[in-house]
Amino acid sequence: MMLHIPEVLNKQQVAELRQQIQQASVWVNGIQSAGQQAQQIKNNLQIDVHSDVYPSISHCVLNALQQNLLLRSAALPQHILSPMFNCYQSQGNYGNHVDNAIQYSTKTGQMIRTDVSITVFLSEPDEYEGGELVIEDTYGSHEVKLDAGDAIVYPATSLHRVEPVTQGSRIAAFTWIQSMVKDDWQRTMLFNLDMTIIKLRQQLGDTEEVVSLTSHYHNLLRQWGNL
Repeated sequence: MMLHIPEVLNKQQVAELRQQIQQASVWVNGIQSAGQQAQQIKNNLQIDVHSDVYPSISHCVLNALQQNLLLRSAALPQHILSPMFNCYQSQGNYGNHVDNAIQYSTKTGQMIRTDVSITVFLSEPDEYEGGELVIEDTYGSHEVKLDAGDAIVYPATSLHRVEPVTQGSRIAAFTWIQSMVKDDWQRTMLFNLDMTIIKLRQQLGDTEEVVSLTSHYHNLLRQWGNL
């Protein structure tokens, strides 16, 4: 499932993050965090995770993700990795790739499985040309270029790329989630059921039928959840 989540960060939060990033000026070559294969197709900059500014800006984005109800319903997070930050400019791009299946969590000191990928845009669309995130799935290619503060959530198994930025700079935060439900199809079914229950509760209240659907939701989560 690919899902656009608006206003994960509000405009003030985006402005404050951008100001901290600009003042710190701690970009390093993105190749440093890439595997051998990705090094051949990755051309961007990333915030140095050992810099003084990284903990505070990463925590800001992580906190916003953890509190977002739509993200929690869609991804069913068991663990969210500390967000990182990238910048594409001067023809910077990232060719077709699939994210690593396993990532190291500095928070827990353990390896986690990456089920869901997230990009939170920090640049407005009119600040740069090109730079579309292109995600491939069974229905074709989907170009994503969102307002600053908005996020795109999609399966980490997806083939995707970032098109060259021909003018301006594209700044974004990105991270991965290990979900309580490993299978994307099952997560999608649970999300659709959850959204339906919410709408029915708003229209009808907690009727017998709505309570029954809620029971089905939680029983499916028990069946499919992996804790």
